[in-house]
Amino acid sequence: MSAFPSFGKNATFHELKTNDVTMRVVIEGTGPDVVFIPGGDQTAEAYSHQFAHLTKLFRCITYDPRGAGNTVSPPAPWTMDDYAADCAEIIDHFCSGHAVVTGLSLGGLVTQQVAINYPDKVNLAIPMGTSAYIDGFTRDWMQAEIDLRKDGIVLPDYFLAPHYAVYAFPAKALHDPDLWSSLKESYTKRFAHRDPIDLIDQWEACLEFDCRDGLKTCPVPFHVISFSEDVQTAPTMCKEVSDLAMNGSFYEIEGLGHVSMMHHKPEHVANKLIEIISSHLIER
Repeated sequence: MSAFPSFGKNATFHELKTNDVTMRVVIEGTGPDVVFIPGGDQTAEAYSHQFAHLTKLFRCITYDPRGAGNTVSPPAPWTMDDYAADCAEIIDHFCSGHAVVTGLSLGGLVTQQVAINYPDKVNLAIPMGTSAYIDGFTRDWMQAEIDLRKDGIVLPDYFLAPHYAVYAFPAKALHDPDLWSSLKESYTKRFAHRDPIDLIDQWEACLEFDCRDGLKTCPVPFHVISFSEDVQTAPTMCKEVSDLAMNGSFYEIEGLGHVSMMHHKPEHVANKLIEIISSHLIER
C-alpha cells in the first residue's frame, strides 16, 4: 500500500528548472488554475485525494517542495520567502502568471507568503490549518521534534504511526479499526526513510515565520480554513490569520483534524474548496 492514492490517468508530470531549484510538478484537470502547496514532510502526492474530487472542475497543480520528494534545492537554511518564490515560479510557468493558491500546514504558511510577496499572481488565497506565526504548544512541540533529531535520536519504525497520527487525526478517526489499519501502514512508510535534516530544515523555516504585518496590507482575499479537532494549528490560530487580513474570511470544519483532508474525510475539504473558489469566480 502506498501512503496516498495514485493521481488520475490524465495527470502529467513535469520538471521545472529555475535558477537554483529543480521542482517536480504534477498537473491534472481542466478549468481555473488552483495551485496546491504541500505541507511539512509531504510530497505532491499528499493532494491526490483532493485531485480525485476537484479535477473535473479545476486545473489542479501541485509539486514537491524544498526538503521533500524529488525537488532539488540549495542547502538550507530556507526562508518562507524562498518557498514563496518557488510557488511564484510554478504560477509563472504553468498558470499564465496568476492562480488560486491553497495549502495545508507549511503549505498554508507558504500560501500566505505568496499572497503577500506576489499579490498580482494570487487571485485568491486559501490557507488551511495555518497560523500567522507559531507560538505556545505548537512552537514547543515543533522545537522538541527538531531538537530530538539534532541530538541524534531516531524514532523506530514501530513508533512512527502512533507518534505522528495523534497530531494529525481526531480521536474518532484513530479508533476506527479500518482507518487505523490504513493509517498505521501509510504513516510508517511515509516517515521511515525521512531524512532528519529535511525535517529540521522545513520546520525551522516554519518557526521563523511571522507574517502578521504583511497580512494587514495584503490586498488578496484570504479564505482561511480550520478544523475543529486540529491539535497542530487550533482554529484560534487560523482565525487570527483571517482577522489580520485586509479581506479575510474564516471557516471551521467540524470533526476534522489537521490532516483529515488526506485520509479521513477528504470530500469534506474538497466540498468547502469548491464552495469558496466557485463563489469567488462568480463574484469576479
